[in-house]
Amino acid sequence: MWILLAGLALVGVLFFLAYRIMIDVKPRIGRTAPAGSRQSEIEALQVRLMEHVRVLGSTIGERHLGRKEALRAAADYIRKTWNRYGLLVSEEHFEVGGQPVTNLIVERPGSVRPEEIVVVGAHYDSAPGTPGANDNGTGVALLLEMARTLKDAPVARTIRYAAFVNEEPPYFFSENMGSRVHARGARSRGENIVAMISLETIGYYSTTPGTQRYPFPFGFFYPHTGDFLAVVGNLRSRALVVDFLRHFMTATDFAVEGAAAFEWIPGINWSDHWSFWTVGYPAVMLTDTAPFRYPHYHGARDLPEQVVAPDFARASHGIIGAVRGLATNP
Repeated sequence: MWILLAGLALVGVLFFLAYRIMIDVKPRIGRTAPAGSRQSEIEALQVRLMEHVRVLGSTIGERHLGRKEALRAAADYIRKTWNRYGLLVSEEHFEVGGQPVTNLIVERPGSVRPEEIVVVGAHYDSAPGTPGANDNGTGVALLLEMARTLKDAPVARTIRYAAFVNEEPPYFFSENMGSRVHARGARSRGENIVAMISLETIGYYSTTPGTQRYPFPFGFFYPHTGDFLAVVGNLRSRALVVDFLRHFMTATDFAVEGAAAFEWIPGINWSDHWSFWTVGYPAVMLTDTAPFRYPHYHGARDLPEQVVAPDFARASHGIIGAVRGLATNP
């Protein structure tokens, strides 16, 4: 009996510690709904975001090295869009199996601490067999619009916007990921990246109970309705998770949850933020949780019409505000 009680007590302690360390990351702050002027901003943002999603997820569609012309078309679209917004685009070229590929970069220099860099990244390739509207047309759409929105904003830190190639299989977790190439290069140059924000599949939300699933043990702690944005980091990035949540919750009343977890838990490292973890930079993933919620993940029906445009725009507006906060009031 005593052994059983001791075992139960140990389990209880472990769950408490898991909660305090990994789950209890959300700041206790007041939140208010956007004012009317902000609502009009969100509606205009929604129109622009969905234009990009339709180009990437329908006009261009499936895009990876197996469909080189489509991958090149996506890169061209990103470059031309940023150029149209009056932004200077630099390119990071490398080869994979003898084939040239490109990361595209825009920088907004900081005015007070320019050596401190906030990287915001999104991969522009899709998995084979999917048009990739949500994964990751939504992330790229927000990347494009964030750079436009904040191009003249006064920021203390430098913001670097990066459109990464080769996040999807067969390159995932390999040296051929665009984000891996960029992160290694940044570390070799001694760059002081204080935060990396990965925009990964951020367009699907549901108010239906039971639409949200989790890897163990998160189902004990989080809601089972998939109506929130998730902010995901590893234990070393816990402070960044908390900081991003604070800025996001100040900027919007959109639902949000956060976690700073062990990297071996399924889903925690499934995007470009992983590349920055490997070289010691703090990084988080922003996501609708992809396969844990989105029924068309890596499927042929990952099309623009699956994106929940009003919620996508509200979440994006909050993310832009949070990045502005990280770069202005760290």
